[in-house]
Amino acid sequence: MGIVSLREAGEHAHRILDTVRQGARATDDDEMARSWTRCLEQHRLHPDRPHRPSVVPAAQLAQRQERLADVIDCARHEMATLYQQLADTESAVVLTDTDGVILHMVSSPAFAEDVTPLGFHVGAVWSEAEAGTNGMGTCLVAASPVAVRREDHFFTRLTSLTCSAVPVFDPQGQMTAVLDVTSRSSLLQQHSLVLLGMTAQMIENRLLELRHPEAHLLHFHSRPEFVYTLHEGKLALEADGRILAGNRSALFQLGLHSVAELRERRLEDLLHTRLAELVERCRRSAFHPVVSFGAQGASRFFVVARPPVSETGAHELPVALTGPSTGTRARALVPRMEPRRDAALPPRAAPAFGDPRLSGQLDQARRAIARDIPVLLHGETGAGKEVFARALHAASPKHAGSFVAVNCASLPESLIEAELFGYRAGAFTGAQRSGRRGKVLEADRGTLFLDEIGDMPLALQARLLRVLDERKVTPLGAEETVDVDFQLVSASHRPLAQMVEEGRFREDLYYRLCGFEVSLPALRERSDRRALIAELLALESGGLASLTPEAQTLLEQHPWPGNVRQLRHALRTALALADDDGLIDLPHLASLRAATVRAGAPLTLPAPAASTSVDNDAPALPPMNPIQAKEREVLLQLLEDHRWNVSNVAKALDVSRNTLYRKLHKLHIALSHPGSGPAAAG
Repeated sequence: MGIVSLREAGEHAHRILDTVRQGARATDDDEMARSWTRCLEQHRLHPDRPHRPSVVPAAQLAQRQERLADVIDCARHEMATLYQQLADTESAVVLTDTDGVILHMVSSPAFAEDVTPLGFHVGAVWSEAEAGTNGMGTCLVAASPVAVRREDHFFTRLTSLTCSAVPVFDPQGQMTAVLDVTSRSSLLQQHSLVLLGMTAQMIENRLLELRHPEAHLLHFHSRPEFVYTLHEGKLALEADGRILAGNRSALFQLGLHSVAELRERRLEDLLHTRLAELVERCRRSAFHPVVSFGAQGASRFFVVARPPVSETGAHELPVALTGPSTGTRARALVPRMEPRRDAALPPRAAPAFGDPRLSGQLDQARRAIARDIPVLLHGETGAGKEVFARALHAASPKHAGSFVAVNCASLPESLIEAELFGYRAGAFTGAQRSGRRGKVLEADRGTLFLDEIGDMPLALQARLLRVLDERKVTPLGAEETVDVDFQLVSASHRPLAQMVEEGRFREDLYYRLCGFEVSLPALRERSDRRALIAELLALESGGLASLTPEAQTLLEQHPWPGNVRQLRHALRTALALADDDGLIDLPHLASLRAATVRAGAPLTLPAPAASTSVDNDAPALPPMNPIQAKEREVLLQLLEDHRWNVSNVAKALDVSRNTLYRKLHKLHIALSHPGSGPAAAG
């Protein structure tokens, strides 16, 4: 944990006090100055007086988590995915309620332990009144994205941290939570705010569907390729066309300012059609976007309207399929599962595109589960374990039942038993009045998928073993047992056999789970990477995006520590940054390129057709191997892109200037470019 000297603490406090006292802006950010003023004048805080955020009691924390259970459920997997995408072990992704209480947190154990003395943990209150100027608390006040760099924090003891935070809104347009990334980085990572904003939109879109299961859903955008993507407008409607809720993209495209304003309208007030007619048109088009004009005729939208699940049994949406041998594309109607942005692949019939090892394992696992043999999946985080499990469910005798996924690592130990086995009404403080069935009962006549089973507490493993043996469940607070019948698929990235030897996992449970064992290959080990990249890009862009040869090579050669999940989010981010033509190039994949350089794995990129940075009169270069030559070309192009500003190139690569200078010297790149004087060198 960073230590602030007395001199630095004094200078920090003096700067804040002077800014507020003079009423002038001594910072580049008006929001920070206003926050400092609130901290001093309203909350009576002082920057260099130690103050640790208060912590809510455990019972109250459980009540708060229960009150926002659906928000946490929608956010949990998105947060884990964002953490994987950031690839920074000295960072944390956190979710707070509107009082600033941290409800859920994803981080490395080492970083969590490091920041705990600062009061940074689940249950702590990080409002401005408690923690001064900080990402979460200041975002709550501003109700808009906020970035708080180290010295922008009000309290001196927090100046080792950098925070970025965005609000999360419910389907009624009210702020319901704050999503934050806190790290040790000394830089304000603008891409963190972009990724946070995208993640918040994913959470909001999932929450809209979750809170309106009986509503008709309307997907629309002014451009057809953005329907069924993160950027689509989404409305929940009654059968008579009355609007119940909508997301932020819907407000923007319709030119409205609030959900309250939206709820005063009916569908026919916005579009020149009635809901029943629109649903029928969409059925005839196989739920591909159809054209509909604004009620005033000035706007044109591409729209898909679909009825609620209760009317059809399953949403039907087009899903792109790629044949492993022919590579041809076709459209097919498949039952639509609940949107899962965390899934490594979209729901589909098979998670393999031609990798023989994966295809063979899928075929064997299907035979095992057809005979009610439990399947245990091993694989790195993001390798597609849940997608594999869903494919098994779809091919199993119980495919008509529910597929119920439980992430054992993301549930608080105090709540996992209630989550799995359910509870009767009033079983404990904060319980729902109606009680809860629990995940095991929800999976009755279907498939129960226990993800990250290696993180299940030992005390709970015994009860799970009994349920698996007896196929009976006793909810908390109840006396009667309930029969249950389900298929079991488990998964873990931990070495369970080794954990059994070390006494950290029950041996009898391990053998009960491990009827048939599958080891999923990491993305870097798969032979179908090119086909997989093409499929995911087509799904994310509606088939309208493409890759330059350099971008294609980078994607194929990257080691992908986050596996398929990281690949999907890298493509989604690149699409957000790409131009309107949808062509993805190396600058749109800057974080991947920087990570490759940090890892010391040089890229073998295709040589450019021509180079404008080569001096024909320059002396001949010493002999280089092909890898060094390509590295040199990449660095020269980066220097050109940044006008030979070494500091900016070092920031783009996330390396120190000294490291970059050593690399330039090794590759015989002299800083004698016309624009590389002292200013350019940084």
